[in-house]
This record gives sequence, C-alpha cells and structure tokens, in this order.
Amino acid sequence: MNSKIKMNSIKTVTFIATLTLLISCLNKAYAGDYELNTDTNRDIRKEYKAFKDHHLKDIHSFKFFKYKKGDKTIYVSFPLPIIIYCQGNLDVFMSSKFYNSKNKRVEYKIDDRIYKIDYHEHIKARNSLGERLDLVDLSITKNVVFIILAFFIMVFVFGKMAKSYKSGPIPQGIGRFLEPIVLYIRDDIARPNIGEKHYKRYMSFLLTVFFFIWFVNLFGLTPLGSNVTNSIAVTASLAILTYLITTFTANKNYWGHIFWMPGVPTPMKIILAPIELLGTIIKPFSLMIRLYANMTAGHVVLMSILGLIFIFQNWLGGTLSFGLAFALALLELLVCALQAYIFTMLSALYFGAAVEEHHHEEH
Repeated sequence: MNSKIKMNSIKTVTFIATLTLLISCLNKAYAGDYELNTDTNRDIRKEYKAFKDHHLKDIHSFKFFKYKKGDKTIYVSFPLPIIIYCQGNLDVFMSSKFYNSKNKRVEYKIDDRIYKIDYHEHIKARNSLGERLDLVDLSITKNVVFIILAFFIMVFVFGKMAKSYKSGPIPQGIGRFLEPIVLYIRDDIARPNIGEKHYKRYMSFLLTVFFFIWFVNLFGLTPLGSNVTNSIAVTASLAILTYLITTFTANKNYWGHIFWMPGVPTPMKIILAPIELLGTIIKPFSLMIRLYANMTAGHVVLMSILGLIFIFQNWLGGTLSFGLAFALALLELLVCALQAYIFTMLSALYFGAAVEEHHHEEH
C-alpha cells in the first residue's frame, strides 16, 4: 500500500515538474516575441532589456499577446481594477483607461482629478492647474492577484486534506504528496530548532510561510505568472511577521541576553547591548534581502539567456539558448522550494532562540 502511494506521488511530482518546465520556457520565449517587433533596424539589445525590466515589474494588467488586423495592431490583455483614494474621493476604474487603442499611455480624468501611469507602473495625480495631488493607491496588481490565488489554493488544498483524515489515517489525493512535507517541517525544522515544549505554537506560521513562498514562486514559472517574491514589499512583509512573532513571544531569558548578557564583565555588557539589539533587526532584514535577491537573480538570468534567441537570430543560437534555459528552469524549480525551506528554517531558528531556556552558573 505504501509503495503504491509512493509511486503515485512520484508520478504526480514528475508530471507537474515536466509540465511546469515546458510551459515556463515556452511562456518566456513567446513573451519575448510578443514585445519585440520585426524591424531589422532596431536595437535588439536595448529593446529586449526594456522587455526584461518590464517582465520583472509588478503591473496593473495581464498582457497576453498582440496581432495584426490589416494596418492595425490589436493588443489582447486583461485589465485589473484601479482603486485610488484622492482628495476624499474613492475612484475605481479599470487599468485599460490608461491606454489608448495603440497601447500608448494616456491620462484619465475624473472631475478635477487627472490620473496617469508612468513607465514604472506608478500612478500619479494632478488637478487641471497642474498641481500634484496626494493619493492612496489601493489598486489590484498582478502580484495581488497571485497572492489572493495562493491564499484560496492553500485554503482549498489543506481544507480538503484535513477532511480526508476523517475517513482514515492516510490522506487522499494531493494530501498524499503534501503530508510528507508537513511532517518534514514539523519533525526536521520545528522540533529540533524550537524545542519539543514550544514548537506547536509556531507550526501554523511555519507551514503557512513555507507553502505560500513555494506556491507563489511556482506561479512565477507559469504563463502569465508574476514573481511575487520579486517584490521587496512582499519579502519585507514576511520578514516583519517573523520579527514581530519573535519579539512578542520571546521570554525574559532572550531579552536578558540582549540587554544584559550573562557571563561577561559589566563594561562589556553595556557595549554589547546596542550591538545585540541591532542584531535583532538585522536578522529579519537578511531574510528579506535573501529571498528577494535570489528569486530576482534567477529570473534575470533566465530572461537574459532567452534573450540570446533574439540577438543571434539563427537556429543554432535559438536551440542552444532554449536548451540552456530549460536546464536553468529545472534549477529554478528546485530554487522555488529551496528558498521556501531556507526562509522557514531561519524563522524557526529565530523562534527557537526567543524561547530557549538557558541556565547559567553565577561565578
């Protein structure tokens, strides 16, 4: 029975991995063709760099493709809601209002408020006199869509997994694949690093942050996928959560080691206190930068390799670039889970340090 479950899990993982890799490579190669035109007089390197930068940004629409219809170029995209609070007014409209039929950016006016979106997807407002207006941007972007999607997938998958335990000790469906991961996080991350006494109170956060990072990273390898962890705001939010949980659940022993370290001379305690306090801030900062930098670097390298297809413009360069991109996509599939593991492991280490109980002998 166990061998059959194991074989089914292996088949499922193999199928998902192969499908994700193929779609990821085809998606990025095709996306390059979507943005690049066929004019031989253009600067391909500059054009592709602009597209690569655009791909890494969080935008207000899903852009699918474009096609020619006579002399006209038809752009196919799915706009997302723009929600702006400005001068006591809540303005809601679709992002398509910022573009004309030729996909050129235009201004959109509501009463005396004129909105525009710049190259970096930042929304700005002014009045008819040209005076800048302050606003609060609550718009839905691609990153927000995939964060919401990850939330509903996690609720559905783990809700279904929990219900399957009512019929027996072995979960059904995708639960067979996820249960070993849950047990691994509990037995090999939470228990050893936090301790048998306290690990249960942190399990919900560790499981949530692991699967959230893993899922959104996988979304970034799929068509229309947005690399959510490529946003410094997202990684900063996750790091701040880790910091707050560590800070508000820490015991007096943890704070004693920071402000009045035992076992060292009194003058050194005064010197070490601000250094240790600064260390509590540096730890979540390193969490934030590590996740952001690693995921961004992977996408930049992958996009750069695929860009060689349009630079060489021959079958040899295209074949080699696609083959190398496929191999790198395989590595990216591993990195998606690896970065989720590292973030979860380091969070567990910080939690363990916060609740650890030391007994020092007084000399």
